Amino acid sequence: MERRIKKAPSDVIFGIRAVIEAINSGREINKILIQKGLNKDLFQELKQALSGKDYTLQFVPIEKINKVTTDNHQGVLAFVSPVEYLNIEAFVDARIEKGIATKVLVLDRITDVRNFGAIARSAECMGVDTILIPTKGSAMVTADAVKTSAGALNRIPVCTTESLKNSLFYLQQSEFRLVACTEKGNVPLYETNFRGSTAIIFGSEEDGITSDLLNMVDIKTFIPMKGEIASLNVGVAVGMLLYEMVRQEKYA
Repeated sequence: MERRIKKAPSDVIFGIRAVIEAINSGREINKILIQKGLNKDLFQELKQALSGKDYTLQFVPIEKINKVTTDNHQGVLAFVSPVEYLNIEAFVDARIEKGIATKVLVLDRITDVRNFGAIARSAECMGVDTILIPTKGSAMVTADAVKTSAGALNRIPVCTTESLKNSLFYLQQSEFRLVACTEKGNVPLYETNFRGSTAIIFGSEEDGITSDLLNMVDIKTFIPMKGEIASLNVGVAVGMLLYEMVRQEKYA
């Protein structure tokens, strides 16, 4: 039986030369998969291209790469972003210079790509100005995320940071109010002030917002609930909170 070739998704680049070219040209790359035990000569050339760059690298068995594509990948493939990531400091500074209040949605380790896409859709609909995500340990912008967002990820800027803690400190120093939505909150959603420049933080569904970020925030808000289940899907929670933000600005 003839072996069928599994074609790579549209957001994947494969093969040593193609990945090196993507790196050298400055393409936005979410992560790179490298086959364990890759030929030394080929790996050296790739290693040189990666020198001084902070990409997420995963050294994996060839079977994992073959699950993505069985084209001639040579043991290397890169997941590229369909959008350009921005710098949060530069984005906010430009708006401060113009005197524009800014809403930043901060996602701390949201790893499900489709959840991320749905959140981006709500954020764009509700007037969020940018989404801030960490470069590691988070879902990135992929073709699936764009599709789930109904194209919102082509409209709303996405900023990345190597340290959410440092970026939140910068926002705080820029007179942003930091609001964490958490089960550990002590201020109900409807009593929380979302007016003016605000950074709204949501954490992973597994363990919420990391403690070092929680310790920084100005307000810990919560969504009052009547049922016995203690938590909401993060995408649903984002939609509810952002609606309250819009309600305060438009109708309160």
